[in-house]
Amino acid sequence: MGWLQLKLATTSEHASRFEEALETAGALSVSFDDLNDDPILEPGVGETPLWPEVVLTGLWEDDADEATIEIILRGTLGDQLPSLQWERLEDRAWEREWLQYFQPIKFGDTLWVCPSGHELPDDGAAIMHLDPGLAFGTGTHPTTALCLEWLAQHPPVGGVIDFGCGSGILAIAALILGADHAWAVDIDPQAVVATLDNAERNQIASERLSVGLPETLHSVSPQPLLLANILAQPLIELAAQLAAHVSLNGVAVLSGILNEQADAVIDAWLPWFSVMDVARQGDWCRISLRRNGTTASEQ
Repeated sequence: MGWLQLKLATTSEHASRFEEALETAGALSVSFDDLNDDPILEPGVGETPLWPEVVLTGLWEDDADEATIEIILRGTLGDQLPSLQWERLEDRAWEREWLQYFQPIKFGDTLWVCPSGHELPDDGAAIMHLDPGLAFGTGTHPTTALCLEWLAQHPPVGGVIDFGCGSGILAIAALILGADHAWAVDIDPQAVVATLDNAERNQIASERLSVGLPETLHSVSPQPLLLANILAQPLIELAAQLAAHVSLNGVAVLSGILNEQADAVIDAWLPWFSVMDVARQGDWCRISLRRNGTTASEQ
């Protein structure tokens, strides 16, 4: 079975109305994309912003009638209806199509992230098997790559907290590299599902990994390593809370930070940490800090 695809452009102001019109016309799914490559780098908490101008894509089964869909859209949107871009799509294994562009990636001397369909020689490498899925994190984005590089260069010992775990890639990498136990937490329930799936795929024993929402950390003692690949603003707002989860002389590895945001993040963490290094890749940076002898409750 194939598919019928329709693309139409509008502004963020009218995007919701266009989405409703496409759904009224029977679209099985509606997606949004940027029309003019306008980046949204860091939305505020609770915000779901759109680009100033967006392209909406509606998808129907192949036997849907273009003329009928256009009549419904015109009746709903009237003169606001823009030009319509129709396309018939063959039924293909879209996930496999995407995966052909996702190749094994090496971090440090031994750590590999390897997608399905690829095999690596058995040369003592630490291999993590991972495909794109429900949640962010495949190692291709600089923020994740910077953290994986750090882990590969500093194989963890003891316990690790992965705050904002996404796909679980950092927690799983830490366990593959030698950590005793990892706590992977995220505010998104889909991230919890993705992390459990990826852990099973990598044959991570359940007793070595705890996965849940952030409140699961309330009963966890401070650990020697905290990984937090989120965004600058929550890293600043949660600095005291996250500091309390790092044991004295432990390390916090922070990422998801634009280069121009590094100083503000560092300032927020200095009451409890000293800076070890700042590594940069393109527009992004990773900050590594050592926990000093001041407890969060003394601040």
